[in-house]
Amino acid sequence: MFFVLSLVWGSSFILMKEGLKELSAYEVAAIRMLSAGIVLLPFALRSFKRMQRKDLGLLILTGLLGSFFPAILFCVAETKIDSALAGMLNALTPLCVLCIGALFFHSPVLKRKLLGVMIGFAGMLLLFLSQRDEGSNSHLFYAALILLATLFYGLNVNISNHFLKHVGSLDIAAIAFVTLIPLSLMVLLLAGFAQHNFSSWTVIKSVAASSVLGIFGTAVATVLFYMLMKRAGPLFSSMVTYGIPFVAVGWGLLAGEVIALLQIVGLLIILAGVYITTRQ
Repeated sequence: MFFVLSLVWGSSFILMKEGLKELSAYEVAAIRMLSAGIVLLPFALRSFKRMQRKDLGLLILTGLLGSFFPAILFCVAETKIDSALAGMLNALTPLCVLCIGALFFHSPVLKRKLLGVMIGFAGMLLLFLSQRDEGSNSHLFYAALILLATLFYGLNVNISNHFLKHVGSLDIAAIAFVTLIPLSLMVLLLAGFAQHNFSSWTVIKSVAASSVLGIFGTAVATVLFYMLMKRAGPLFSSMVTYGIPFVAVGWGLLAGEVIALLQIVGLLIILAGVYITTRQ
């Protein structure tokens, strides 16, 4: 289950790249959210019955912060940067969880954890420098969009941990994604999705990649992670952070993306920081 989850989430970045061949970043993100919402609809029908009305606003917020906004940011970023680099920067998420928790939720931070955060962000700077070496400051901006997405992830995790502990993980995911269905449809309408030539094989491939991204990379992966956490505990399940970027790099190499040595070094430094921060 751990291997499958690493493979599914690690493959998300190359699927975004495939979707972007014919669709806009907003269309890819919207199809991803729409597909996930439709797949989780049967779970949501049961979850809504168990939900307390006072939690609805927070559940919608988790959908926006933990899925909708990051999905758009990742897709916009991947219009300019490689999928492998996106997967590497995604490894910053556990560090962002810790920083957001310490700054806004008064979570205690040990000196060892602070050291891990500093090491991790040093690795991030190396990844950013690898973009500067390519002579493209605009690419640096797009890489920063992924950093913003990981900050949204960090904020979402802290909100869930502090205010939604009494709600099951599957219930949170199901309600959050289903409530995003109307917004996703609105984005597709405004982006002119219906004007595409759906008799074109390349358009079909991009739509299919975006749908697979939503069904497997979002909906199924959420259920798998929930099952893994129940069976193996939160510590083991969080180790998926280490598997995702290497799968993303593997797909990037197969797609012909150039992976610089400086990027690999930056990734290893980030993962070292994550290890120091999360180890018991």
